[in-house]
Amino acid sequence: MAHKAVCPGAPSGFAHCDSQVVTDASGAPLATATPSGFGPADLQSAYALATAAAGAGGGRTIAIVDAYDDPNAESDLAVYRAQYGLPACTTANGCFKKVNQAGVQGSYPRADGGWAQEISLDVDMASAVCPNCKILLVEAKTNSFANLSTAVDTAAALGASTISNSYGGSEYASEVTDQSHYNHPGIAVTVSSGDNGYGVEFPAASQYVTAVGGTSLKKVASTRGWAETAWSGAGSGCSAYIAKPSWQKDTGCSKRTVADVSAVADPNTGVAVYDSFRGSGGWLVFGGTSVSAPVIAGVYALAGNTVSDGSYPYLHTSDLFDVTSGSNGTCGGSYLCTATTGFDGPTGLGTPNGVGAF
Repeated sequence: MAHKAVCPGAPSGFAHCDSQVVTDASGAPLATATPSGFGPADLQSAYALATAAAGAGGGRTIAIVDAYDDPNAESDLAVYRAQYGLPACTTANGCFKKVNQAGVQGSYPRADGGWAQEISLDVDMASAVCPNCKILLVEAKTNSFANLSTAVDTAAALGASTISNSYGGSEYASEVTDQSHYNHPGIAVTVSSGDNGYGVEFPAASQYVTAVGGTSLKKVASTRGWAETAWSGAGSGCSAYIAKPSWQKDTGCSKRTVADVSAVADPNTGVAVYDSFRGSGGWLVFGGTSVSAPVIAGVYALAGNTVSDGSYPYLHTSDLFDVTSGSNGTCGGSYLCTATTGFDGPTGLGTPNGVGAF
Protein backbone atom coordinates (compact mmCIF):
# COMPACT_ATOMS: atom_id res chain seq x y z
CA MET A 1 0.00 0.00 0.00
CA ALA A 2 1.55 3.31 -1.07
CA HIS A 3 2.00 5.94 1.63
CA LYS A 4 4.05 9.04 2.33
CA ALA A 5 5.16 11.23 5.19
CA VAL A 6 2.60 13.88 6.07
CA CYS A 7 5.18 16.47 7.15
CA PRO A 8 8.51 17.29 5.47
CA GLY A 9 11.81 16.76 7.23
CA ALA A 10 12.81 19.48 9.66
CA PRO A 11 16.15 21.23 10.29
CA SER A 12 17.95 21.14 13.63
CA GLY A 13 15.87 22.71 16.37
CA PHE A 14 12.60 21.87 14.65
CA ALA A 15 10.31 18.84 14.60
CA HIS A 16 8.39 17.00 11.91
CA CYS A 17 5.13 15.20 12.58
CA ASP A 18 5.44 11.41 12.73
CA SER A 19 2.52 10.39 10.53
CA GLN A 20 2.19 8.52 7.24
CA VAL A 21 -0.88 8.80 5.00
CA VAL A 22 -1.97 6.20 2.46
CA THR A 23 -1.87 7.66 -1.05
CA ASP A 24 -3.40 7.07 -4.47
CA ALA A 25 -1.50 6.36 -7.70
CA SER A 26 -0.62 10.04 -8.11
CA GLY A 27 0.80 10.33 -4.59
CA ALA A 28 -2.10 12.33 -3.19
CA PRO A 29 -3.78 11.31 0.08
CA LEU A 30 -6.34 8.63 -0.77
CA ALA A 31 -9.66 10.04 0.41
CA THR A 32 -12.81 7.92 0.41
CA ALA A 33 -16.47 8.55 1.23
CA THR A 34 -16.51 5.94 4.00
CA PRO A 35 -13.81 4.78 6.45
CA SER A 36 -11.62 1.81 5.54
CA GLY A 37 -8.96 1.70 8.28
CA PHE A 38 -9.28 0.46 11.84
CA GLY A 39 -11.89 2.26 13.93
CA PRO A 40 -12.51 2.59 17.68
CA ALA A 41 -14.02 -0.88 18.11
CA ASP A 42 -10.99 -2.45 16.41
CA LEU A 43 -8.47 -0.64 18.62
CA GLN A 44 -10.45 -1.35 21.78
CA SER A 45 -10.69 -5.03 20.81
CA ALA A 46 -7.01 -5.35 19.87
CA TYR A 47 -5.83 -3.87 23.16
CA ALA A 48 -8.54 -5.26 25.49
CA LEU A 49 -9.87 -1.78 26.24
CA ALA A 50 -13.60 -2.06 25.50
CA THR A 51 -14.75 -2.30 29.12
CA ALA A 52 -12.51 0.55 30.26
CA ALA A 53 -13.45 2.71 27.27
CA ALA A 54 -17.14 2.29 28.06
CA GLY A 55 -16.90 3.22 31.72
CA ALA A 56 -13.70 5.17 32.40
CA GLY A 57 -12.20 8.49 31.33
CA GLY A 58 -14.88 10.86 32.58
CA GLY A 59 -13.35 14.03 33.99
CA ARG A 60 -9.95 13.33 32.43
CA THR A 61 -8.37 15.43 29.70
CA ILE A 62 -6.09 14.27 26.90
CA ALA A 63 -3.97 17.15 25.63
CA ILE A 64 -2.82 17.04 22.03
CA VAL A 65 0.23 19.19 21.25
CA ASP A 66 0.92 19.97 17.60
CA ALA A 67 2.25 22.79 15.47
CA TYR A 68 0.25 25.29 13.42
CA ASP A 69 -3.54 25.47 13.13
CA ASP A 70 -6.19 23.07 11.93
CA PRO A 71 -9.20 25.36 11.31
CA ASN A 72 -11.49 22.34 10.88
CA ALA A 73 -10.34 20.39 13.93
CA GLU A 74 -13.63 20.54 15.82
CA SER A 75 -15.94 19.99 12.85
CA ASP A 76 -13.84 17.10 11.51
CA LEU A 77 -13.78 15.51 14.96
CA ALA A 78 -17.58 15.72 15.01
CA VAL A 79 -17.76 13.70 11.77
CA TYR A 80 -15.42 11.02 13.17
CA ARG A 81 -17.28 10.64 16.44
CA ALA A 82 -20.70 10.59 14.77
CA GLN A 83 -19.54 7.91 12.32
CA TYR A 84 -18.63 5.58 15.17
CA GLY A 85 -21.41 6.45 17.58
CA LEU A 86 -19.15 8.21 20.08
CA PRO A 87 -20.61 10.97 22.27
CA ALA A 88 -20.32 14.49 20.87
CA CYS A 89 -17.16 16.36 21.92
CA THR A 90 -17.60 20.07 21.27
CA THR A 91 -16.59 23.45 22.62
CA ALA A 92 -20.25 24.06 23.48
CA ASN A 93 -20.57 20.99 25.72
CA GLY A 94 -17.20 21.56 27.36
CA CYS A 95 -15.55 18.42 25.96
CA PHE A 96 -13.32 20.06 23.32
CA LYS A 97 -11.08 23.08 23.74
CA LYS A 98 -8.56 24.54 21.30
CA VAL A 99 -5.94 27.08 22.42
CA ASN A 100 -2.72 28.56 21.14
CA GLN A 101 0.60 27.91 22.86
CA ALA A 102 -0.11 30.72 25.33
CA GLY A 103 -3.34 29.01 26.35
CA VAL A 104 -5.60 31.52 24.61
CA GLN A 105 -8.67 30.58 22.59
CA GLY A 106 -8.31 32.54 19.37
CA SER A 107 -5.24 34.15 17.78
CA TYR A 108 -4.29 30.74 16.44
CA PRO A 109 -1.13 30.18 14.38
CA ARG A 110 -1.26 30.01 10.62
CA ALA A 111 -2.89 26.94 9.13
CA ASP A 112 -0.80 24.14 7.65
CA GLY A 113 -2.21 21.25 5.62
CA GLY A 114 0.23 18.61 6.83
CA TRP A 115 -0.02 19.47 10.51
CA ALA A 116 -3.81 19.76 10.11
CA GLN A 117 -3.85 16.10 9.04
CA GLU A 118 -1.69 15.30 12.05
CA ILE A 119 -4.12 17.10 14.35
CA SER A 120 -7.09 15.21 12.86
CA LEU A 121 -5.25 11.94 13.42
CA ASP A 122 -4.38 12.78 17.02
CA VAL A 123 -7.81 13.91 18.17
CA ASP A 124 -9.46 10.95 16.43
CA MET A 125 -7.15 8.43 18.13
CA ALA A 126 -7.69 10.04 21.53
CA SER A 127 -11.44 9.74 20.89
CA ALA A 128 -11.18 6.13 19.73
CA VAL A 129 -9.44 4.93 22.88
CA CYS A 130 -11.05 7.19 25.49
CA PRO A 131 -14.47 8.33 24.22
CA ASN A 132 -15.40 9.81 27.59
CA CYS A 133 -12.26 11.94 27.90
CA LYS A 134 -12.14 15.64 27.22
CA ILE A 135 -9.74 16.83 24.51
CA LEU A 136 -7.47 19.87 24.81
CA LEU A 137 -5.75 20.83 21.55
CA VAL A 138 -2.74 23.10 22.05
CA GLU A 139 -1.38 24.55 18.80
CA ALA A 140 2.23 25.77 18.80
CA LYS A 141 3.07 28.85 16.73
CA THR A 142 5.62 26.89 14.66
CA ASN A 143 7.22 23.46 14.67
CA SER A 144 10.30 24.68 16.55
CA PHE A 145 11.14 22.75 19.70
CA ALA A 146 11.01 26.08 21.55
CA ASN A 147 7.37 26.64 20.59
CA LEU A 148 6.31 23.00 20.94
CA SER A 149 7.82 22.74 24.41
CA THR A 150 6.01 25.93 25.42
CA ALA A 151 2.79 24.30 24.24
CA VAL A 152 3.54 21.24 26.39
CA ASP A 153 3.99 23.44 29.46
CA THR A 154 0.70 25.17 28.63
CA ALA A 155 -1.11 21.84 28.34
CA ALA A 156 0.14 20.88 31.78
CA ALA A 157 -0.85 24.25 33.26
CA LEU A 158 -4.36 23.89 31.85
CA GLY A 159 -4.95 20.63 33.72
CA ALA A 160 -4.20 17.87 31.24
CA SER A 161 -4.32 14.32 32.58
CA THR A 162 -2.09 13.07 29.76
CA ILE A 163 -0.19 14.91 27.01
CA SER A 164 0.35 13.36 23.58
CA ASN A 165 3.19 14.51 21.30
CA SER A 166 3.27 13.03 17.78
CA TYR A 167 6.44 14.68 16.56
CA GLY A 168 10.20 14.52 16.78
CA GLY A 169 13.48 15.65 15.33
CA SER A 170 17.21 15.05 15.41
CA GLU A 171 18.83 14.78 18.80
CA TYR A 172 21.03 17.69 19.94
CA ALA A 173 23.30 18.24 22.94
CA SER A 174 21.13 20.78 24.77
CA GLU A 175 18.13 18.42 24.77
CA VAL A 176 19.49 17.26 28.13
CA THR A 177 18.29 20.55 29.64
CA ASP A 178 15.43 21.22 27.20
CA GLN A 179 13.73 17.98 28.25
CA SER A 180 12.64 19.76 31.45
CA HIS A 181 9.60 20.98 29.49
CA TYR A 182 8.39 17.37 29.33
CA ASN A 183 8.81 16.85 33.08
CA HIS A 184 5.34 17.28 34.59
CA PRO A 185 4.98 15.02 37.64
CA GLY A 186 1.56 13.42 37.80
CA ILE A 187 0.92 13.82 34.07
CA ALA A 188 1.71 11.01 31.62
CA VAL A 189 3.55 12.44 28.60
CA THR A 190 3.67 10.23 25.49
CA VAL A 191 5.93 10.83 22.49
CA SER A 192 6.11 9.06 19.12
CA SER A 193 9.43 7.29 18.51
CA GLY A 194 9.72 8.24 14.81
CA ASP A 195 8.90 6.84 11.38
CA ASN A 196 12.32 6.42 9.78
CA GLY A 197 13.31 3.08 11.26
CA TYR A 198 16.26 2.46 13.54
CA GLY A 199 17.45 5.71 15.10
CA VAL A 200 16.46 8.00 17.96
CA GLU A 201 14.48 11.23 17.93
CA PHE A 202 13.93 13.90 20.56
CA PRO A 203 11.70 14.30 22.58
CA ALA A 204 11.15 10.52 22.57
CA ALA A 205 14.63 10.29 24.12
CA SER A 206 13.57 12.30 27.18
CA GLN A 207 13.78 10.45 30.49
CA TYR A 208 10.48 12.05 31.52
CA VAL A 209 8.26 10.62 28.77
CA THR A 210 6.82 7.34 27.60
CA ALA A 211 8.46 6.76 24.22
CA VAL A 212 5.96 4.96 21.98
CA GLY A 213 7.12 2.64 19.21
CA GLY A 214 5.06 1.01 16.49
CA THR A 215 3.66 -2.30 15.30
CA SER A 216 1.85 -3.89 12.39
CA LEU A 217 -1.56 -5.03 13.65
CA LYS A 218 -3.59 -7.75 11.95
CA LYS A 219 -6.75 -9.69 12.70
CA VAL A 220 -6.11 -13.42 13.09
CA ALA A 221 -7.91 -16.54 14.25
CA SER A 222 -6.65 -16.76 17.83
CA THR A 223 -7.86 -16.28 21.36
CA ARG A 224 -6.86 -12.64 21.27
CA GLY A 225 -8.06 -12.24 17.69
CA TRP A 226 -5.10 -10.06 16.75
CA ALA A 227 -1.37 -10.40 16.09
CA GLU A 228 1.43 -7.84 16.01
CA THR A 229 4.96 -7.57 14.69
CA ALA A 230 7.40 -4.67 14.92
CA TRP A 231 6.72 -2.05 12.24
CA SER A 232 9.75 -1.51 10.01
CA GLY A 233 9.40 2.28 10.26
CA ALA A 234 9.29 2.61 14.03
CA GLY A 235 12.11 4.61 15.60
CA SER A 236 14.30 3.02 18.26
CA GLY A 237 17.79 2.89 19.66
CA CYS A 238 20.13 4.43 22.18
CA SER A 239 20.07 8.16 22.92
CA ALA A 240 23.26 10.04 22.21
CA TYR A 241 22.88 12.43 25.14
CA ILE A 242 20.27 11.56 27.76
CA ALA A 243 21.22 9.44 30.75
CA LYS A 244 19.61 6.07 31.32
CA PRO A 245 16.65 6.26 33.72
CA SER A 246 16.95 4.08 36.81
CA TRP A 247 13.91 2.08 35.75
CA GLN A 248 15.47 0.91 32.47
CA LYS A 249 17.61 -2.18 33.00
CA ASP A 250 18.65 -3.23 29.48
CA THR A 251 22.39 -3.68 29.11
CA GLY A 252 23.00 -2.94 25.43
CA CYS A 253 22.64 0.83 25.79
CA SER A 254 24.38 2.91 28.45
CA LYS A 255 21.99 5.84 27.94
CA ARG A 256 18.21 6.20 27.45
CA THR A 257 16.72 3.44 25.29
CA VAL A 258 13.78 4.08 22.94
CA ALA A 259 11.00 2.83 23.00
CA ASP A 260 9.11 1.96 26.20
CA VAL A 261 5.82 0.56 24.82
CA SER A 262 4.11 0.52 21.43
CA ALA A 263 0.86 0.27 19.49
CA VAL A 264 -0.26 0.09 15.87
CA ALA A 265 1.70 2.37 13.52
CA ASP A 266 2.05 0.57 10.17
CA PRO A 267 0.10 2.47 7.46
CA ASN A 268 -0.47 -0.90 5.77
CA THR A 269 -2.56 -1.83 8.83
CA GLY A 270 -3.60 1.75 9.45
CA VAL A 271 -6.41 3.62 11.15
CA ALA A 272 -9.35 5.57 9.76
CA VAL A 273 -9.22 9.36 10.20
CA TYR A 274 -11.52 12.13 8.95
CA ASP A 275 -9.89 15.28 7.62
CA SER A 276 -11.39 17.93 5.33
CA PHE A 277 -8.82 20.74 5.34
CA ARG A 278 -7.45 21.99 2.02
CA GLY A 279 -9.33 19.56 -0.14
CA SER A 280 -7.75 16.35 1.12
CA GLY A 281 -11.35 15.85 1.89
CA GLY A 282 -12.81 12.78 3.48
CA TRP A 283 -11.79 9.52 5.12
CA LEU A 284 -8.08 8.78 5.04
CA VAL A 285 -5.92 5.93 6.33
CA PHE A 286 -2.95 6.83 8.51
CA GLY A 287 0.00 5.12 10.09
CA GLY A 288 3.18 6.27 11.77
CA THR A 289 4.04 6.46 15.43
CA SER A 290 1.78 9.51 15.41
CA VAL A 291 -0.96 6.88 15.71
CA SER A 292 0.57 5.00 18.59
CA ALA A 293 1.43 8.04 20.77
CA PRO A 294 -2.18 9.28 21.21
CA VAL A 295 -3.40 5.68 21.52
CA ILE A 296 -1.12 5.18 24.52
CA ALA A 297 -2.06 8.61 25.91
CA GLY A 298 -5.66 7.44 25.78
CA VAL A 299 -4.81 4.25 27.66
CA TYR A 300 -3.08 6.27 30.38
CA ALA A 301 -6.20 8.43 30.63
CA LEU A 302 -8.42 5.35 30.97
CA ALA A 303 -6.17 3.94 33.69
CA GLY A 304 -6.23 7.18 35.66
CA ASN A 305 -2.96 6.58 37.50
CA THR A 306 -0.64 9.37 38.59
CA VAL A 307 2.63 8.87 36.72
CA SER A 308 5.64 11.09 36.13
CA ASP A 309 7.69 9.25 33.50
CA GLY A 310 7.73 6.02 31.52
CA SER A 311 8.49 3.74 34.48
CA TYR A 312 5.02 2.39 35.28
CA PRO A 313 4.83 -0.18 32.45
CA TYR A 314 8.20 -1.63 33.53
CA LEU A 315 6.57 -2.67 36.80
CA HIS A 316 3.53 -4.25 35.12
CA THR A 317 4.81 -6.20 32.13
CA SER A 318 2.26 -8.99 32.60
CA ASP A 319 -0.40 -6.53 31.44
CA LEU A 320 1.22 -6.09 28.03
CA PHE A 321 1.20 -8.13 24.84
CA ASP A 322 4.83 -8.97 24.10
CA VAL A 323 5.78 -8.40 20.46
CA THR A 324 8.51 -10.86 19.51
CA SER A 325 9.14 -10.58 15.76
CA GLY A 326 9.98 -7.95 13.17
CA SER A 327 12.75 -5.41 12.75
CA ASN A 328 13.21 -1.73 11.91
CA GLY A 329 16.72 -1.75 10.52
CA THR A 330 20.27 -2.94 10.97
CA CYS A 331 22.09 -2.81 14.29
CA GLY A 332 24.14 -5.97 14.38
CA GLY A 333 21.23 -8.19 15.32
CA SER A 334 20.71 -6.33 18.59
CA TYR A 335 17.40 -6.02 20.44
CA LEU A 336 17.71 -2.27 19.78
CA CYS A 337 16.34 -2.82 16.26
CA THR A 338 14.88 -6.33 16.42
CA ALA A 339 11.77 -7.43 18.30
CA THR A 340 12.41 -10.24 20.75
CA THR A 341 10.93 -11.82 23.85
CA GLY A 342 10.74 -9.17 26.54
CA PHE A 343 12.07 -5.67 26.05
CA ASP A 344 13.27 -4.42 22.65
CA GLY A 345 13.77 -1.12 20.86
CA PRO A 346 11.04 -1.06 18.18
CA THR A 347 8.18 -2.20 20.45
CA GLY A 348 9.52 -1.59 23.95
CA LEU A 349 7.87 -3.83 26.53
CA GLY A 350 4.91 -4.49 24.22
CA THR A 351 1.40 -3.22 23.59
CA PRO A 352 -1.57 -2.72 25.94
CA ASN A 353 -3.45 -5.73 27.25
CA GLY A 354 -6.04 -3.69 29.10
CA VAL A 355 -5.05 -0.72 31.28
CA GLY A 356 -3.07 -2.55 33.98
CA ALA A 357 0.36 -1.49 32.69
CA PHE A 358 -0.59 2.18 32.63
